[in-house]
Amino acid sequence: MASVNRVILVGNLTRDPQLKYLPSQTPVAEFGLAMNRRYKTATGEDREEVCFVDCSAFGRPAEIINQYCQKGKLIFIEGRLKYDTWEDKQGGGKRNKLSVVVENFQFLGAREGGGGGAPGGGGYDASQAGPADAPPARPPQRPPQIAPPPANPPLDERQQFADDDIPF
Repeated sequence: MASVNRVILVGNLTRDPQLKYLPSQTPVAEFGLAMNRRYKTATGEDREEVCFVDCSAFGRPAEIINQYCQKGKLIFIEGRLKYDTWEDKQGGGKRNKLSVVVENFQFLGAREGGGGGAPGGGGYDASQAGPADAPPARPPQRPPQIAPPPANPPLDERQQFADDDIPF
């Protein structure tokens, strides 16, 4: 039977991303994400719970997130869950951790000072670059630029409508 491993999160960074490099020189950005959930109890009391998740991005997305994100920044993340297990060096016991491997992302919220986001809308889609397990080979594609319409339409178009035809 087929299985699905897909995670979609929107939250705030809990710390600045930390950029590291694998022995293959592939960049890796690690950061934490916090998501809030507000709800009412059966007695009508307002409550809020917070979920903290560790995230990792590889390749060009890691560099972009490291460059444009900082603690508190709102971000949309799409990726997959990864379960790691290891032996504790001090106690010898087994340890485990569930985290999210970022495959796509989008910066959300207002840009601070006009430069708080990445160029081209601030998103990245790793599926355009290759297999999900391979680091992306190129930056995100920017949409083609569309020329704005002329400020004033030609005179013959303006004469087609009388003032009574305009509904406001």
